[in-house]
Amino acid sequence: MSLADRTGIATARRVVVKVGSSSISGENAHRIQPLVEALAAAHGRGVEIVLVSSGAIATGMPFLKLDERPNDLATQQAAAAVGQNVLIYRYQAALREFQIVAGQVLLTAGDLENPTHRSNARRAMDRLLGLRILPIVNENDTVATHEIRFGDNDRLAALVAQLIGADALVLLSDIESLYTCPPDQPGARPIREVAYGESLDDFEFGSTVVNSVGTGGAATKVSAARLAASAGVGVLVTSADRVAEALEGADIGTWFAANPAPTAAIPVASVN
Repeated sequence: MSLADRTGIATARRVVVKVGSSSISGENAHRIQPLVEALAAAHGRGVEIVLVSSGAIATGMPFLKLDERPNDLATQQAAAAVGQNVLIYRYQAALREFQIVAGQVLLTAGDLENPTHRSNARRAMDRLLGLRILPIVNENDTVATHEIRFGDNDRLAALVAQLIGADALVLLSDIESLYTCPPDQPGARPIREVAYGESLDDFEFGSTVVNSVGTGGAATKVSAARLAASAGVGVLVTSADRVAEALEGADIGTWFAANPAPTAAIPVASVN
């Protein structure tokens, strides 16, 4: 169903939540617990939840004795191979008290470009959700190359939301909402609603950044939100600290209204 506004998230049938590396790795690893509590509460209400979680490389870095994110692909792949295992363990440990089982789903851009792989991924996630498993999706960093990467998991989350026919996508950030310009600049104002097709050309969004643990930025969230909204998925951008409120339909964050008349699926070839 197409949600009229953010309040509909509380009663949505299927919701995708995306969390970034900086929110759940390193000194913020303890924030997995409140995130899981919010997901479990929604799951308990009958909502089908899919979590798109970054953080494999960042989680693996300490085990490889790396102080900052590696630049070369081979070391990124090695860190991801170690970190993905640890990350899923941490999620499952937090989910155990709620008697929820996690299912790991690793995708590449090539998987969503290939009709057979795309169909298999959709079928697998539909079945996981039907079995009340919580799919945890990430890019398959160990086999992805620079040429076929999604680029950031905001875009992956938008494509997953489209793939499984989600009602809403919640993109978690480190600030409560998007702003008309970087929030540390004078005159920055929060953006509360973005109507479908509304121009944002007058606003200034920070470009994609690469920090010590991950990639992303306001611009990637706007791009991902536009992509999902075009496919008929309402999108909320808000702080990871407010995920419980977001899933309860609270009046927070920036809401991107969905296309009221979505057409054919967006070509996945545009992911590069």
